[in-house]
Amino acid sequence: MDWLNSLLFGNGIAHTILIYSFVIFTGLILGKIKFFGISLGSTFVLFMGILVGHFGFEVNHEILDFIKDFGLILFIYSIGLQVGPGFFSSFKKGGIALNLLAAGIVLLGVIVTTTFFFILNGKVSMPMLVGIMSGAVTNTPGLGAAQEALRQAHDAGQITDIPQIALGYAVAYPLGVVGIITSIILIRVLFRIDLNKEAKEIENEDEAAQDQPDRLTIKFTNKGMSGRTLHQIKQMIGRKFIISRMMRDDNFFIPQSETILQTGDILLVVASKTDAEPIIAFMGEPAEMNWKDSEKHLVSRRIVITRNEINGKTLGSLKLRTIYGVNITRVNRSGIDLLGATNLVLQVGDRVMVVGELEAIEKVEKLLGNALKKLNEPPVITIFVGIFLGILFGSIPFYFPGMPMPVKLGLAGGPLIVAILIGRFGYKLKLITYTTQSANLMLREIGITLFLASVGLASGSQFVETVFTSNGLMWVGIGFLITVLPLLIIGIVGRKAVKLNYYTLIGLLAGSTTDPPALAYSSSIAPNDQPAVAYSTVYPLTMFLRVIMAQILILLFI
Repeated sequence: MDWLNSLLFGNGIAHTILIYSFVIFTGLILGKIKFFGISLGSTFVLFMGILVGHFGFEVNHEILDFIKDFGLILFIYSIGLQVGPGFFSSFKKGGIALNLLAAGIVLLGVIVTTTFFFILNGKVSMPMLVGIMSGAVTNTPGLGAAQEALRQAHDAGQITDIPQIALGYAVAYPLGVVGIITSIILIRVLFRIDLNKEAKEIENEDEAAQDQPDRLTIKFTNKGMSGRTLHQIKQMIGRKFIISRMMRDDNFFIPQSETILQTGDILLVVASKTDAEPIIAFMGEPAEMNWKDSEKHLVSRRIVITRNEINGKTLGSLKLRTIYGVNITRVNRSGIDLLGATNLVLQVGDRVMVVGELEAIEKVEKLLGNALKKLNEPPVITIFVGIFLGILFGSIPFYFPGMPMPVKLGLAGGPLIVAILIGRFGYKLKLITYTTQSANLMLREIGITLFLASVGLASGSQFVETVFTSNGLMWVGIGFLITVLPLLIIGIVGRKAVKLNYYTLIGLLAGSTTDPPALAYSSSIAPNDQPAVAYSTVYPLTMFLRVIMAQILILLFI
């Protein structure tokens, strides 16, 4: 039975994979169990890791650190790619307010930590409190920054020994995760929030913000514009619209830029809802028309862009109307309909609505690709290019006056920021950023479960022993209050004063604590991506502040 003993208690690759597999699958199974109607999902992997670590099943520390960091990078990067296209627009719509609230959570956490330092009159040292604070807000980069500050202070002769603040982090971390999720639940109970109502509000806001294209049938009656070309009329109206097809003398056809409009023409116009009224006022009057009759001559078809050569090109640069005599009226991207304007930049994965003669559409189909099987191939090159650039960016030291050491965004902040930028601007570098929803979720879940299992296994051996000492129980209590008090205060302010939607609010709370498990829980109860958008909106600033404040506290109180 030596082989079994070696497999269970050795240090080989098989042992490591076996332990991780057991922790993850049992954690996920147990995470499906509901307590008071709430299931913790992938978060339970953390507690399973602690339990396994407590019973002496260990993993090589270097391997464990690698798996933990790589899992976190995969999780954060997949989130960044998903929310990148909408990140900057969401920042304009409310990002300043969200970041101010997130900064308030960070500063309140520092105030609570400092208050405990003075109340306990040094019974718990500030370095240990910083470790507890980092665990309470599940912020590993903050812990790393604090450890680096202590090392530099030791090298400079300011302290004789480097305290093991990672133990405070490990003790506070599990209840930190629970505390964040508890705060999310308490706010829901406190304000008696109806999740369906909140989801409907987000849906209505999205529809209003997107201003999705609308189809209008207009009878052209403006005699002052009659006899002018379509290009001239567009310039006079000053609104974006597309004439998908038109009827004149019972004949259907697609107008070109040089087509001369005449009174009595019946036009099928595609335009945004806000532009509909002025366009009708300029051109004529609403009309009724059964456009199905036009399908005998013209057909409409959705074509998916799958050719890499089209990625990053504008719709106008393809000259589809001039060359093929077809119109692209709408472009669907990630479930959102966009007006087929000439300056719209196309991306792989876009679904375009093409109107024209069947033979012409088949030619356009060959030009754009429409090879659906190709979309099932994940953009592996983009993923690893982004991770490479993200690690480089996260390793750049930022120097500040009076700080004895540089500040870095680290392995989480760097890849997140780069993923957001690639998700939004990757087409300019000819990078394919499209991934199917299932592929993105798979990458995300693998990353978060590897990360949680690693944290649990690392802290399991000392967790129980430390918790059930007087100092350990005190650390747990301090950490829980550092977690909950700032979240509840800002959560109440955000809901009552700022009137934030609940799904936006819980994403803000998860992001302000840089807590992937809280985001995983928030995303699991949300029927939309709003928690992930809010999380990524506040995450970069929050990560920066967490790292800075951890170092400042160490430098001020050692």
